[in-house]
Amino acid sequence: MNTSASVQGGSSIFDFFNFELTTPQPTQDADLLRNLSFIPGLKEIIMLRQVHALEHATVWVLSESKNAHTLTRPTSIQVDNELLGGLSTEQGFYLYGEVNISDLRRAVTLGLHRLTSGEWDLAVHPRCGTNLSVAMLLTAGLAMGVYFLLPFRPIEQLIGLGVAATTAAEISPDLGSMAQRYLTTAIPFNLAIENITRTHDVWGREAHFVKVNWQE
Repeated sequence: MNTSASVQGGSSIFDFFNFELTTPQPTQDADLLRNLSFIPGLKEIIMLRQVHALEHATVWVLSESKNAHTLTRPTSIQVDNELLGGLSTEQGFYLYGEVNISDLRRAVTLGLHRLTSGEWDLAVHPRCGTNLSVAMLLTAGLAMGVYFLLPFRPIEQLIGLGVAATTAAEISPDLGSMAQRYLTTAIPFNLAIENITRTHDVWGREAHFVKVNWQE
């Protein structure tokens, strides 16, 4: 995640699909790893997906904490703190932005608890890089389809490209959320928080690093 302003839990054009295709089970990833342990890198992939979900949940919890001091009335709108961002690895995640380490420690612990207790929507975040990747792929695919299907005349091509871009912008947020939910994140049933340190990432940027380890 390179973790929009406001996200409201309302209806979408994909609501008629059953998003809960499978209910996350506490032992599913551990069982998968046990049965397919011969696949190289499988544990790292599973850990990365779980860390990714924990990163998103932490940003949401920190955003809620900030908004609790600025909002005077209760609201059902989920507001995002755009000053925070994250980057997940299989060993933990970097959190970018000004945050007190005590608040971060509380947010990570609470985010992990809420995710594993059933608040699975916290694993999905609108500023995740998955959404951008989906939008780029969808736009490119629709543009290529327009190019080959429509007559090779400037007016038709321009109109087709405009329709393709508009369509991609309309449906990519929902497709991105689905990709996050089922592909790039997983409920962190097997993560334990090891420590949180102030550090620099591989590009030299200051960040907090939340280190985790695997537990059955």
